[in-house]
Amino acid sequence: MTPNTSASTAGSARPGFRPPADAASDADRIEQLLGRCALRDERALGELHELVSSQLFGVLLRILKQRALAEEALQDVMVKVWQRADQYVTYRGRAMAWLSSIARYRAIDLLRAQKTHTSIDDAPQDALADDSDFTEGTTSQRLRNALGDCLGRLNTEQQRCLSLAYVEGYSQEQIALSLGSPLGTVKSWMRRGLASLKRCLES
Repeated sequence: MTPNTSASTAGSARPGFRPPADAASDADRIEQLLGRCALRDERALGELHELVSSQLFGVLLRILKQRALAEEALQDVMVKVWQRADQYVTYRGRAMAWLSSIARYRAIDLLRAQKTHTSIDDAPQDALADDSDFTEGTTSQRLRNALGDCLGRLNTEQQRCLSLAYVEGYSQEQIALSLGSPLGTVKSWMRRGLASLKRCLES
């Protein structure tokens, strides 16, 4: 049985470069709640919803651009989290990154359903999954090897930007602050890096 996850959804918090002081404790709490969800503890799902819904809603809203659609997608995401909670132990990333990847995939599915053309070049930056999401979602060892090889061909700046964005979850503004580079330069590195990655994988 899928539990009711309906709840009021707050907008995403304003991003900041420094994580909040209780970020580590929140991360531990998310891990614990996912473990309880895997054991089919419906109360844990409700607590998880309260803890992460604002951040996931922000991810969805940045991609979908429609509040009502993002709210609907959030409920779908929580259902998927409930269904897949037992898979988290096999994921090689942080809990919040795992949850965010589920949100990104759901948003992309909705965009496709609306017949919106979405590609690696013109999709919203937030919609593009990190390399761990990509490899976790495929069973092809050959494709995983190709991805690793293609990532290794990017220059240092491109690799660093993509790592911060899709592994660490940084926004472009946070990446610019972290690297001490202009925002426009960071956007250019990311755009060129993604384009190069696409060409390499298609070759």
